This record gives sequence, structure tokens and C-alpha cells, in this order.
Amino acid sequence: MLVFPAIDLKNGRCVRLYQGDFQQETVVNTNPLEQALAFVREGAQVLHVVDLDGALDGELVNLPIIKEITKNVTIPIQVGGGVRSLGHIDQLIEAGVSRVIIGTAAVLKPELVKEAVEKYGEKIAVGIDVKGNYVATHGWIQTSDVHYVEFAKSMEAIGVRTIIFTDISRDGTLEGPNMEKLKKVKDATSVQLIASGGVSNLLDIEVVKELGVYGVITGKALYDGRLRLEDALKVVNQC
Repeated sequence: MLVFPAIDLKNGRCVRLYQGDFQQETVVNTNPLEQALAFVREGAQVLHVVDLDGALDGELVNLPIIKEITKNVTIPIQVGGGVRSLGHIDQLIEAGVSRVIIGTAAVLKPELVKEAVEKYGEKIAVGIDVKGNYVATHGWIQTSDVHYVEFAKSMEAIGVRTIIFTDISRDGTLEGPNMEKLKKVKDATSVQLIASGGVSNLLDIEVVKELGVYGVITGKALYDGRLRLEDALKVVNQC
């Protein structure tokens, strides 16, 4: 299992939100590149980057920062937020991003996901951000009428190999991931599933690992010092 340290970009800074609320923002580093390099020094094998401004605006607002990170960091980076067109995906791939995450557009324009998968294959992932039992969109502000399990199955059916699952109610809360919903997605699909939201300690990492998912994203716990990346990596690398 891979551990993805999270870098959320807002107004050019690295921030953390509470349950996706843009009004509950904590700046954790004013220099996102510095933060990315710090994670690499700590042993990160991959990074998870989200353009929060882009998620709201439907544009790649923080693309210059993303380019700066990809130019200076050699490990794979997956990026989401604001990806609404094939042109956006082209720009991110050209910038050196290893995997592009489609969120809102996957709900509104599933044909875009199909087109992107046909062009880029496993470089395309879908983010399923859940409020209750339904998929949220537009930076988690709106909620669709699409059930998260059915949506996961439909994305797999059109060729998506990687899904990032986030329970919004757990994001930034340090209350632990929603294992019940994660298991439902895992049981219903055969995709590479990445768990996100609520990870607070080594026990959470161990529990997610036992589920047999592909990866886990952690942000606030790393920034708060509740979880050390080095320790998390030791857990996931144990046989």
C-alpha cells in the first residue's frame, strides 16, 4: 500500500480545510514546493496534490505551482481540482503530472472520463467525494443524486483503474476513515482504491492496509505531528 502525503493548494499556499469547508482554512505552509520537498526528504514515494481554487472555479488556478513541484520533485504526483476538460488533462500531463484526478466533471460529463481513459489509460483517476451516500461536486459545495457505489461501478465500467474515495464528513477531522463505505466500494469493484479522509494515526493506517486497498492519503495528521510519515511507511512496508 502507498502513503500519499496531501498538499492542498489555495491562494498559492498549502492549506488544510475542515470537512471541505473553505471558511475553515488553516495555512500549513506558505511555500508548497518547500512542503513537497520536505515530504520527499521524509521518504515519500508519491504525492497527492489538490487545486482547491480550481475545484471551485473549474480552472487550473494553481497550475504554475504544480509545474514548479513537478520540475523539482522526481517522485510520481497525482493532481486533482478544477479538471473539467481534456485540455486541462493535457496541460497537467504535459506539466509532468503522473496521474490526473477527475472529480466534478466525472459526474457531469462521464464521456470526458471515457475519452481521457482512451487517451491516457491508467494516468486517469476519478475522485469520489461523498456526502452521506451521494457524490459531491464543485469543491464539495454541491451534492448530486448519484449514489457513490453505483458511481464507482460505472467509472470502472468505462475503464477507470484508480478511484480516490473521500468521506467529506471525515476530512480534516482526525476521526478515522469511513471503513464501512470504503469496504462497500472495494467489494463492488476491482479498481485500485485510494482511501482519504480522517486518517489520524498509525492504527488508521494499519486498518486501511488490512482492507487491502491500493493507497491511503493523509494530510492534517502529518501537519499536526500526530503521524510521522516515516512511521506510516514502516507500517505499510511490513509483510
